Amino acid sequence: MSRAARRPGLVFELEEVEPDDNLAPMKAAVAQIDVALGDLDANVEKHLEYIARAREAGCRLLVFPELSLVGYRIGGRGHGMGMSLEHPAVRRLAVAAGEMFVVFGFMEEGFAAQFFNASVLVKGGEVLFVHHKLNLANYGDMEEGKHFAPGRYVETFELEDRFTGAILLCSDLWNPALVHLVALHGATLLLVPPNSSLDRSSGDFSKPARWDLFLRFYALMYGLPILFANRLGEEDPHEFWGGSRILDASGNVVAQAEDEETLLVADVDYDDVRRARFELPTVRDSNLDLIHREVDRLYRRIGVPRMVRDA
Repeated sequence: MSRAARRPGLVFELEEVEPDDNLAPMKAAVAQIDVALGDLDANVEKHLEYIARAREAGCRLLVFPELSLVGYRIGGRGHGMGMSLEHPAVRRLAVAAGEMFVVFGFMEEGFAAQFFNASVLVKGGEVLFVHHKLNLANYGDMEEGKHFAPGRYVETFELEDRFTGAILLCSDLWNPALVHLVALHGATLLLVPPNSSLDRSSGDFSKPARWDLFLRFYALMYGLPILFANRLGEEDPHEFWGGSRILDASGNVVAQAEDEETLLVADVDYDDVRRARFELPTVRDSNLDLIHREVDRLYRRIGVPRMVRDA
């Protein structure tokens, strides 16, 4: 039944409103796996196995760890492990994804023979989005700046159930400004695929306790559910500790993996994001004008000789 609400120059047709199914929780998964260094065929097969398992579980989104197709300690053979987005392995996984969103990592050979630590989103045989790692880890035993070109942009992408996704790779999260930026770009679901290890020679930055603190802080501060997909296994001197988890928009851990290969599944609820951001409006109150003005002012001052600034 419908009725009309009228006033001069304005007519609305009011009908019975159907329930908004888009607000139903989205079932999402993290694949906590070991990765065979340099063995593309074995890694592809493992990805196919976990894609099948996630589909059977009714998942709409599946996230694999950083560099999940090639491994982390690539060394001098890195250029031989680079792949374009048209590589048969990428196409095979994109097709296998079917109607599920799947995120996995590899070494992308991009424009002008530049190599990137990349994480790609695929669905239905298509590449929908690519994130190039922005904050390359280049300290201790990590030499990412030696092998990869840094990414240049923060972007987001549309998922279902009203979610807008963003990907930040491992040490991208060690730059809080990047998390702030993805939130301002509209992200309501953050995907974090790292290669976090226990090695002490990297400045003790990869301790599980620190990750736990950071993840809960970011989720709570921005009302931002997080899928944290860390890997297992060893690549001398790195021992990857797993600890994959899914956090809700209030910073609560709703699912966490043990020290084993596993498919971690949980619901992420857009209504939780709405509630969290109403109660703690960090994104609303970010004062973008002030940030833009002050960053621009610092850009023109830091490292600039006084004689140039005063000219």
